[in-house]
Amino acid sequence: MTDTRVLVIGAGLSGLAAARRLVSSGVDTLVLEARPRVGGRTEGGHTAEGTPVELGGQWVGPTQTRMYALIEELGLETFPTYNTGQHVVQLGGSTSRLASKRGAVPKLNPFVLADLLQGMTRFKRLADQVPLDQPWTGPKARTLDSQTLETWILRNLRTRTARSYFRVATEAVFSAEAGNLSALHALFYAHSGTDFEGLLSTDRGAQQDRIVGGSIRISEATAGGLGDRILLDSPVRRIEQGAARVKVTTRSGADYQAERVIVTLPPTLAGRLEYDPILPSWRDQLTQRLPAGSVIKLYAVYDEPFWRSDGLTGQAASDRGPVKVTFDNSPPGGSPGVMMGFMEASDGRAAARLSLEERRAAAVACFVRYFGPKAATPVEYIERDWMAEEFSRGCYGAHFTPGVWSDFGSALTEPVGLVHWAGAECAPVWNGYMEGAVRPGEQAADDVVAALA
Repeated sequence: MTDTRVLVIGAGLSGLAAARRLVSSGVDTLVLEARPRVGGRTEGGHTAEGTPVELGGQWVGPTQTRMYALIEELGLETFPTYNTGQHVVQLGGSTSRLASKRGAVPKLNPFVLADLLQGMTRFKRLADQVPLDQPWTGPKARTLDSQTLETWILRNLRTRTARSYFRVATEAVFSAEAGNLSALHALFYAHSGTDFEGLLSTDRGAQQDRIVGGSIRISEATAGGLGDRILLDSPVRRIEQGAARVKVTTRSGADYQAERVIVTLPPTLAGRLEYDPILPSWRDQLTQRLPAGSVIKLYAVYDEPFWRSDGLTGQAASDRGPVKVTFDNSPPGGSPGVMMGFMEASDGRAAARLSLEERRAAAVACFVRYFGPKAATPVEYIERDWMAEEFSRGCYGAHFTPGVWSDFGSALTEPVGLVHWAGAECAPVWNGYMEGAVRPGEQAADDVVAALA
């Protein structure tokens, strides 16, 4: 049996951040990672010609202070997401082009536009009132938590197109339908990331910057500093607590013992581990109610980003799928042209049942609809179905179903004996994002250091 002071379960951004902080505090630490790689829900890939592509989380933006600081500490660099020209917007059967600056709104019928703007204003006003540390304590929290976001949309927006805008935005942010998540959670999430508009924006928004070489370099650089403290291909099966020690057993039967454990897995996976003694009901039932989103991230690679010469950013948003959101994900030099898209929520679940060739054809058809016939002949197609990933089972993160914040919110980060919790879903600030993964990891490490002392 291997002994250490602290065991960290998971070598995603949160687990790596926790381990880095613990080691810097002089605490003997070991990280157990199920995959044969680090990075968790960030993952690097390459085109056939060697251009890096990001198969998982990738962006950083304003107010994500910890991520920018970490990038600098690791000697990495960022570059701006291509955002010159106009976006393509398809709503209610009509197509328009939209200026790329933040705050721009699509060209709509004046009645629709007025409805959309009042809905966005009302949503922001409510979101700003949600306490980030305890969302369930805010004004009308239980009422908002007892309804879905779809219910809120139907009650507060009157036109079909304005409602479609909110639904498409919901799928883009949560990879889930508005009917799947609590209205309170949507409001909390928007406030957590500054505001809903910021979550959707490239200009001064959550999609502003990318990491040169890909976001996976953050995890790889952090792991490089931890060396042999990380054990790959070590999926955890069981966590057994005693009076002063914790024993962790992997699927292969290897045993590890520590004074504290930090679990950084997505909630649904954390709930699948065996615990002895079993978890308190409030913690276990919490994990039963935090499903992961449904998403396939995909790329079409072209010799050049032809949309740029057409005056387009490469960003499209549509209420017609299966690819409803796109981005120009070309490298800093601009070649090759890399068009990225998402199949999200019900579109993603339906596409997962298709063949690779059928998904490719469906994706390319969407790119042609947005950017014209030049999009019809990519030289390469790449995808990652995050629903099929054994150690994620969905992305981007977990969404809170109705009633979860009100009845189980306090259990999200509360330690259970010698077991602490971290991960992107635990963050009060930038919940669900890379920033929201690093912060809870470091906070859990600080809590453990204090407990050990």
